[in-house]
Amino acid sequence: MVPIRDNNPIKITPYVTYGLIAANVLAFLYEANLPPQALNGFLHLAAVVPRELTLSFGGVSLHQPVPEWATLITSQFLHGGFLHLAGNMLFLWIFGNNVEDKLGHAKYLLFYLSSGVLASLTQWFFAQDSSIPSLGASGAIAGVLGAYILRFPNAEVLGIVPLGFFFPTFRVPAYFFLGFWFLEQAFYGVASLQTRTNIGMESGGIAYWAHAGGFIFGAILGPLLGLFNDKSQEESWYK
Repeated sequence: MVPIRDNNPIKITPYVTYGLIAANVLAFLYEANLPPQALNGFLHLAAVVPRELTLSFGGVSLHQPVPEWATLITSQFLHGGFLHLAGNMLFLWIFGNNVEDKLGHAKYLLFYLSSGVLASLTQWFFAQDSSIPSLGASGAIAGVLGAYILRFPNAEVLGIVPLGFFFPTFRVPAYFFLGFWFLEQAFYGVASLQTRTNIGMESGGIAYWAHAGGFIFGAILGPLLGLFNDKSQEESWYK
C-alpha cells in the first residue's frame, strides 16, 4: 500500500518538514556523485556501524573524524538508493506537516532528530556486533508516524495498491494504515531475530527494529512535547 495524501489540513507552513526533505535530497545527490570506493568510505564513516558504536560505548577510541555517537544523527540524512529516498520522503511529506503543525517548528525538529536517534539505538540493541552500516531517515519518520496515529487516528489516507498494470485506490483511516505498517515492522523485527540470513540488518536489508522502535518512541515523545496542545503552533519562542 502506497500513500498518496491525507485529508488533514494544516494551519502553518511546515518549514522544517520542507527543510528536512531538502537536506535528505542534497545529501543523496552528494552520495550519487561520489565514486564507488569513496562512497563506501563515506557511508562507513557517516552511517551507524553497530560494532563500532558498541566499542565506543565501551570507551574504545576509534580515532575517526566523525565520532560514533554523531552518526546517530548524520545517518538520518543518508540513503542507500533512489527508491529508499523517495519512499521515505513521500511518508515525511504526507504525515510530517501535521505533526509539525501541532508541535511547532523547533520542537518538531527536536522530536524528529530524537526519534531518529532512539530508533537507531533500538536497532543497535538487537545487532550490537553487526559491521553493516545502518542509514536512512526511516527511524525518524517512523517516529512521525507514531505521533500521527495518536493525534489523528481517524484522518483519511488515500493510497494505491500496485497490482501489475492496475493501481486501485483505497481510502482508510490513519489508525488502520499506520497500525498495519507498525505491525508489519514489528513482525519482521521479531522474525529477524531467528532468520539472520534473509531479513533484518544483519543481511544488509531493512532495519525493522529501527522502524518499530522509532514508531513507539514517537508515540511517547509526541505527547511529552505538546502534541495534543492545539496552541503549540502559536508559540512565540521559535518565531
